Amino acid sequence: MNQSAFASSHSTGLLANRYQLKRLIGIGGMGEVFLATDMLLGEIPVAIKFLTQTVSNSNIQKDFAREALMSAALSQKSLHIVRAYDYGVSDRGKPFYVMEYLNGKSLKDLIPLSLLQFVHLTRQICLGLQCAHQGIQVDGKIYPLVHRDIKPANILVVPDPILGQLVKILDFGIAKFLNYAVTVSTNKGFHGTLPYCSPEQLEGEKLDSCSDIYSLGVMMFEMLTGAKPWQPETDLFGAWYKAHHFEQPRTIAQIKPQLKIPHQLNDLIMACLEKKASDRPQSVGEILQVLESIEHDNCASLPTNLKSIATPKIIFNSQLLLTLEKDLMKLAWPVDKPKQEIVFPQLLNTRQKIVAALWLMLPKREIQQRLTAKIYHKFIFVTSPHPMLLWVTLLYTPQLKPRWLPCYLDMQNSANIQLVSSLADNESYPLICFTLESPHSCSTILSSDIEPSQRQKLKIWVEQSQKLPLTSQSHLSKQLLKQQYQQIQPQLLKQIAFTPQAVASASLNH
Repeated sequence: MNQSAFASSHSTGLLANRYQLKRLIGIGGMGEVFLATDMLLGEIPVAIKFLTQTVSNSNIQKDFAREALMSAALSQKSLHIVRAYDYGVSDRGKPFYVMEYLNGKSLKDLIPLSLLQFVHLTRQICLGLQCAHQGIQVDGKIYPLVHRDIKPANILVVPDPILGQLVKILDFGIAKFLNYAVTVSTNKGFHGTLPYCSPEQLEGEKLDSCSDIYSLGVMMFEMLTGAKPWQPETDLFGAWYKAHHFEQPRTIAQIKPQLKIPHQLNDLIMACLEKKASDRPQSVGEILQVLESIEHDNCASLPTNLKSIATPKIIFNSQLLLTLEKDLMKLAWPVDKPKQEIVFPQLLNTRQKIVAALWLMLPKREIQQRLTAKIYHKFIFVTSPHPMLLWVTLLYTPQLKPRWLPCYLDMQNSANIQLVSSLADNESYPLICFTLESPHSCSTILSSDIEPSQRQKLKIWVEQSQKLPLTSQSHLSKQLLKQQYQQIQPQLLKQIAFTPQAVASASLNH
């Protein structure tokens, strides 16, 4: 779209007195997506999608508002669903919704995939779908959501330092609103997505999760082969109606005979493509079970991405270490903290500088067993709906259960701003270990190095947090980070388990 067309299609002023449109970044059958700047939140980039339908009827506007609110609520429940922040109707009557801006690639541009990449991405897609199908609570009732438009173009893959590739499902929550348009104009409603529609969707029937599972089956077939299960003579509605209702899908072996995949995966995909909804897997959970079985059988050859999360063997500089040695006997467990197995971040005032540290209390025996532990850490930050940082440290000893040390930091708290700023200013941070047994004394200090790239990110996040307006939704961001934390745990452990001997972090024993 040229600049003149851009100006004529959308107001050149602020959309909803808040968003400054920058440029068109995508066009689809359902609308246009623009890169924009949220002027209210300190010029943060966002993506805004305008739907092709014009909303003039007040009832339709209410339906759209309801679906947009459900989409926003759903996006707070799963890491794998693109976050929706806002919605509205433009002065020209076009509905829009505001999403997080993500710099990634569409799944359609990555197809076909290797088996390992397929399993990795499909598992994340299923986790997002499962969250939606389980539903969200509105006014005391659970509302399951069906996407109704699962296809590679609606799956975004973005680089991620933990998962390697992170899946985000787009266009969730507006499905029912779009379905209104389908009932009015069938051909227009299915434009561009006919190859992925379930038979019952083509009939205009009420849909459930099995319809999404059919679409997922078509997409999984395409992810592995680069082709669709059917190849009708035309792309018209009638040709695809015939294919989905009456024609058996081609087999993966027919399209790509050289591709060797587990038989249970082949059976799974073909089961998803059954004409009758009752013959398909009845939940995404069933698909996840098969994927996890395949992932387990192939885990020895899974790629690892530990370079960005493992801590190298770099200890504190000698002067700081000496200072800690001198001050060690003076350290005492804070009187306002319970004497139990807990971890919390706190600034440590040394003689030379202020250092951000983790204080933790563990049984004396475990502290001794952890002296040779490998230490891994990760920082994860979200700006919306509330700026919050997750600081995760992992003590890994092969013979012991992993010891996870998560800390959630509200980044609108001045003390936490100071703490994270200190993390950014120092090359390392100490883990100060106190014994659970009386007299609860400090017995060991472990240290973990912070890479320069991580320190730079911490500085940027501190600056962003200080620019954002005050909110009261910290609990929502914490819940989002908790979900992400739960999902990265098995990923990290799997990577660690199949990585050659890692370098242990240094420890100081007393």
